[in-house]
Amino acid sequence: MDERPVVAWPLLFRRKIERRARKHGKFQWWVLWTALGGLFAVNVTFTIFAVALPRLARELDTSINVMTWTITGPLLAFGVFAPALGRAGDVFGHRRLFLFGLCGELLATAASALAPNVGALIAARVAGAVLGAAVGSAGMAMILKEFQADERVKALGYWSLIGAGGPVIGVALGGPLIEAMGWRALFWAQIPAIVLAVLIAGAILPGHPEVEASDRRARTLDWPGATTIALAALGLLLALNRGPVLGFTHPLVITAIAIVPLATFAFVRAERRSADPLLPLGFLRRRNFSAPIVAQIFGNFTHMGGFILLPAMLDRVFGYGEARIGLLTISRPLAFALAAPAAGYLAIRVGERLVAAGGCALIVTSMVLLSTVSRSAPDVLIVLALAIGGAGLGGASPALAATVANAMGDGRLGVSSAAQQLTQFVGVVAGIQIMTTVQLVREESAGLIGSYSIAFLVGAAAAGLAVLASIMLRSQPRELANVAQPVSA
Repeated sequence: MDERPVVAWPLLFRRKIERRARKHGKFQWWVLWTALGGLFAVNVTFTIFAVALPRLARELDTSINVMTWTITGPLLAFGVFAPALGRAGDVFGHRRLFLFGLCGELLATAASALAPNVGALIAARVAGAVLGAAVGSAGMAMILKEFQADERVKALGYWSLIGAGGPVIGVALGGPLIEAMGWRALFWAQIPAIVLAVLIAGAILPGHPEVEASDRRARTLDWPGATTIALAALGLLLALNRGPVLGFTHPLVITAIAIVPLATFAFVRAERRSADPLLPLGFLRRRNFSAPIVAQIFGNFTHMGGFILLPAMLDRVFGYGEARIGLLTISRPLAFALAAPAAGYLAIRVGERLVAAGGCALIVTSMVLLSTVSRSAPDVLIVLALAIGGAGLGGASPALAATVANAMGDGRLGVSSAAQQLTQFVGVVAGIQIMTTVQLVREESAGLIGSYSIAFLVGAAAAGLAVLASIMLRSQPRELANVAQPVSA
């Protein structure tokens, strides 16, 4: 009995939807919303435990220090595996990787909800982070594939909104939900969202043949390059994360630091010898690749370093409670959410360079304002400073991301998205650890409020480097007559 029609009907259904949507010039937007739905379904619980570590430690009969690995472990795994997963999408297909990541995340979420102890919970969250990296890199790559180069910045404005907004929503809702229903309910509630994302993605997302049938033998993943860059990322992130906690003379930290140059040297040798390298080294000489990558590192350095420092300052210096701190700090993610989509449209009009540099300059302004906060400062100054910083990174992110993608070309969109995820994460970890360490070191000599001011000025200096890097990039050429109309894929 011929079963091919039974097997083929989902493909025919998807192609019918695609043909109708493309006919009206809207299909790229269908892909955008579908990919964003999948991203939100997996990243909403990414940092959700940050608000309830003491409660979870009591329930699982462990220490808070051990429980922090439910956050640290996934972050490390995300950074280590992102480059290889990005290239895997380029080689084997982004739609396939996206669905694989969602289905795997479904299993990891169920394992998290059923975890009998802290070890099982950490393992499930680490696996979920790896699969989340697959969803993130493949989703961004599919969006970039559907939008033309001069329109990508507009789509990436919405991507930045969900990429940053999902974890923020998770943190905001996590505390009340955990208190009312318990932490396991978070994951049970996430499962239907992932199932819905799988069904919609399976029906809508197109399958792009990244490699022609005649070139299938050439579809290889650069395993030496993927392994060595993963080791370099692991060493760097582990050193940044554990150094301030264990001390930089601890054997684990010394080993991690030593791995970085050795693995980097091995990565360079592997890429020079590879016929199809993970990251062709020639890209590093391209202004529109290196400059926005540097800007993303230092922009996220400042943004997340300040994100961690400010609530601690409001608690220790002003004596504010959690509710008041939450009301004050919500201004930053709200400003980010409003600025990111608007900045995508603005960049089409005035160019990526001006929008990126302006956004990074706003981050500098935010840090300088926070450095002037004293015990008598009004709350409106804090809210203003946070809103300016959120609008700054929200405005700069789409322009920087689109510039990197356009520099790498359509054949490496997965690597482009993964490289940005990795470098942004390096900036996040470095900013949190370095700015926090500066505050602690200077607290005795500069006083409590003075130590926070110095740390914020360090963040301002880092954001200044992001401004300089942004100025170096070139805007994408485009015809202004066409920018107001959707571009058919």
